[in-house]
Amino acid sequence: MNTLMHMKRICIVAVLLCATIVPCAAATSAEAPALSGSFHVLDYLALVGYLLVIVGIGAYFSRRENTTDDYFLAGRRVPWWAASLSIFSTHLSAVTFMGIPAAAFKTDWVTILINLGIILVAPVTVFCFLPFYRRLNVTTIYEYLEMRFSPAIRIYGSLSFVLLQLAKMGVFLLLPALALATVTGFNVYACIMIMGLLCTIYTVLGGIEAVIWTDVLQSCVLVGGGLLCIGTIFAAEQFDFSSMLDVAVTAEKNKFHIFNMTGGIDSSVFWVVIVGGFFIQLVPFTSDQVLAQRFLTTRDEKAAARSIWAHAGIVVPASLLFFGLGTALFIYYASRPEMLPGAGVTNDVIVPWFIATRLPAGLAGLVIAGIFAATMSTVDSGIHSIATSLVNDVHRKLRPDTDDRQQLKMARILTVAAGLFGTISAVLISKMDAKSLWTLILLLVGLFGSSLCGVFLLGVFTRRASSRGVALGVAASITSLILLRTLALPIHGFLTAAVGVLSCVVVGYIASVFLPDRDRPLKNLTLATLEDAKE
Repeated sequence: MNTLMHMKRICIVAVLLCATIVPCAAATSAEAPALSGSFHVLDYLALVGYLLVIVGIGAYFSRRENTTDDYFLAGRRVPWWAASLSIFSTHLSAVTFMGIPAAAFKTDWVTILINLGIILVAPVTVFCFLPFYRRLNVTTIYEYLEMRFSPAIRIYGSLSFVLLQLAKMGVFLLLPALALATVTGFNVYACIMIMGLLCTIYTVLGGIEAVIWTDVLQSCVLVGGGLLCIGTIFAAEQFDFSSMLDVAVTAEKNKFHIFNMTGGIDSSVFWVVIVGGFFIQLVPFTSDQVLAQRFLTTRDEKAAARSIWAHAGIVVPASLLFFGLGTALFIYYASRPEMLPGAGVTNDVIVPWFIATRLPAGLAGLVIAGIFAATMSTVDSGIHSIATSLVNDVHRKLRPDTDDRQQLKMARILTVAAGLFGTISAVLISKMDAKSLWTLILLLVGLFGSSLCGVFLLGVFTRRASSRGVALGVAASITSLILLRTLALPIHGFLTAAVGVLSCVVVGYIASVFLPDRDRPLKNLTLATLEDAKE
């Protein structure tokens, strides 16, 4: 109890510090030349007020986090709709919140089909993977890999996930901070510290329950911010939809263009985008603890399935909203080119630029808080799931005699450590080429994420797959993606995940035929041997 009270005091001090830092941040932007966007007193009040609310959520739920079951799984008491909004918020980072409209502003809607891959993946997740995650009573999905294959495969899965999350967190914090600094004059380091430290504080206090409920709030702020921006543009255009449509359609390239029906494997032809989008979405929905942990916090398997279906239902309107925002921004600035950011500023800042310069005082601060929110919803999920995986997949294996209280203490320590690592790494890489680093991270995600997805597919869909066979499948997947990149083969980047997943599955299955496991029971571990059991 003393420790918890101490954390609450730290929480209060941190919020007060943020309230001091934010106004000062506008005076000294670091490594990001500020444009002419301005922030008013009402904007600061809205932003700081929002930060107070989300940390308050963490403090509120801290009263219920008394066991590891509470901290990791929220006692399985999260409503399905809240889990669904949390999945949505986690899946939509600040990078995508700004990047999707920026892409639609610059080009067209072809990449919207990548998001629609979630709809194709939803039934696979519900009918083929969710039963194992729920009925085996696991805390991390990598526990299934030990039951199905071996402890070594479980450790590989868990550590691969942890390393990828650690690699992503710094860039997920830095890129939005750079954009915010560019258009508002905020100090880059202040943005990083505010987002990184505050989400660490409310996560360590309230566990997964605080993460999910702050995600619910953050998803509402994100969607509300997008609607507000579009409404502002419509009002500025006097709701003359005919003229707006003419601008978008008669441009050099039709802004609503979606389907490329001609082209080869190296182009964004329709089938490439659909196949690529399916595998891109299949990877996180089958092998990522961040998303799977949401499925595990609901009351039962039926509620978990509802959360997945609901998220799939959100995808279409959300995609239309954010792609539509990019097109609306194109229409708005087509007749007001003098209002665009200056030369040398990338399209990535177009959304925060519009918010900071065109929205009324107070509302601008709240929507900028939405960009903070999008970043924090991704980072908080990462640091909590890192702690969950390390405690359950590593610490409990090394220290099986530790009691639940000690494991809860270790989970909180690891949560703080992961949050500090992400924050510090974002500060350090601010001196590097963040875009190139992001490309490298996407490569790592492809290498390890695709192979891990392949391992789960082999485990669930085949009875022949063996531990040695899937290990060779992992090696084949990583090797094929390295060759794909080094040889610069003529294949579109959308298909990278497909190559990685399928090479793991094919090689892993063939190798398993020649290297079978001996006498490993498979009851309830494959689709073919799954009994119709209830939780």
